[in-house]
Amino acid sequence: MKRLLSLLFCVGAFTMCAAETTRKPNVVFILADDLGWADTTLYGHTKFYQTPNLERLAKRGMTFTRAYSASPLCSPTRSAIMTGLSPARTGITAPSCHEPQVVLAATTGKKAPADKKVIMPVPVTRLKTDYRTLAEALKDAGYATGHFGKWHLGPEPYSPLQQGFDVDVPHWAGAGPAGSYVAPWKFKNFDADPGEPNQHIEDRMAKEAVAFLEKHKDGPFYLNYWMFSVHAPFDAKKDLIEKHRARVDPADPQRSPTYAAMVESMDDAVGTLLDTLDRLKIADNTIIIFTADNGGNMYDEVDGTTPTSNAPLRGGKATLFEGGTRVPCVIAWPGVTAPGSRNDTIIQSEDFYPTILAGLVLKPAPDQKFDGISILPALKGEDPGHAANFQYFPHDPGVPDWLPPGVSIHRGDWKLIRIFHGGDNGAHRYLLFNLRDDLGEKNNLAAQNPELVQELDALITQFLTETHAVVPVPNPDFDPAKYRPELEGVQKPKGKAGAKSKAGASEGSH
Repeated sequence: MKRLLSLLFCVGAFTMCAAETTRKPNVVFILADDLGWADTTLYGHTKFYQTPNLERLAKRGMTFTRAYSASPLCSPTRSAIMTGLSPARTGITAPSCHEPQVVLAATTGKKAPADKKVIMPVPVTRLKTDYRTLAEALKDAGYATGHFGKWHLGPEPYSPLQQGFDVDVPHWAGAGPAGSYVAPWKFKNFDADPGEPNQHIEDRMAKEAVAFLEKHKDGPFYLNYWMFSVHAPFDAKKDLIEKHRARVDPADPQRSPTYAAMVESMDDAVGTLLDTLDRLKIADNTIIIFTADNGGNMYDEVDGTTPTSNAPLRGGKATLFEGGTRVPCVIAWPGVTAPGSRNDTIIQSEDFYPTILAGLVLKPAPDQKFDGISILPALKGEDPGHAANFQYFPHDPGVPDWLPPGVSIHRGDWKLIRIFHGGDNGAHRYLLFNLRDDLGEKNNLAAQNPELVQELDALITQFLTETHAVVPVPNPDFDPAKYRPELEGVQKPKGKAGAKSKAGASEGSH
């Protein structure tokens, strides 16, 4: 009898162990809004901002030094994460998904001012439900799915609840938090917790996410924690603002105490999620991805200065320079990524979806294609074979370091920007940089390397063709007498004529 009981115990224990080893890993995707590459302590370029919880996450996984957003503005990148497709293909190239007009297919623009060489395309304003999203793929694989925070890919019937998520809190379609970061907010049917009249939105969002984690701790689950932070409007907890005000160095280009307080609340939310995964004892079976939707904001004003500085990178949010698209990224994948490792492989937003499917041994739907690739080899310290990546941005919002509508390619140390029809007689214009030697993109080497320009530009043409991109076209009303090339890269005064392009009006005012 004892031998029988012993045998049954061993069989039961083996079954439980087998179940543990085959349990599907959970997925937590944390997306910061407008957080620049130099806005965290991950890369050694800030002394002012404090991000200990991101450092804590980095010790668990792999930090990517050359991660890129799909676009220098938010909605295009968000669509790329959810679909694995380039904004060039979806047509979501501007952050206009909160606007009332529903546009489901990009079209060639009709008109442009006489001082513009090209007519910008009309962008898509909703993430079509035709696309099979990452949430739908994981839900079909048995995952509980929850979205918390900013969406900005369209209201009903294009909200997270129609895109594969079981839960969407606070079910908000806007570009930023409703009203402010500190309660009272202006969300419909979503108020601060009783007893916390001055609650910060990230504290509340993290609390909601914790409840989701606790409910689904036996997994598997997919949690989208897409922060409102650190997007405008610029406000934060008063005590944190005063804390950082005492630390300001006037000589440091990062010197906004309000923005520093916003970064701290963002980092605190990351800490809350990490603490919960540890407390529930599921951290060892949870994939965590942290990244941002575009570079840091350097065109608004707060505390008498810009919100942040992206130095040593050039430009920022809404530009094709490195400051607009190079973003922080940490991936902690237990059993795959080496703790505390770093990787200089070029990766981009479109890669996350196919990577998650590959890592979970899930197949795409029949005929489903991606513009990104699986970077699972990179997570293991191997070469993923990423030949090149592209950022398509056919808009010119008029921010500091803005460029006319263009598209960029990264391949190895080289980066080429094609400015559509920006040269003489309707020809394209090119900016070529060697980022290894010139991270700040100060020296245009296009004239010295015509063959390389031609080679990289051929890849751009192939990319635009394969994605069926609707591209800018020459402006028949262009008047050379009204063209002011010296104003390229100079921020346009807000509220002035020409400042509110489709992209600029949507993102710059929200």
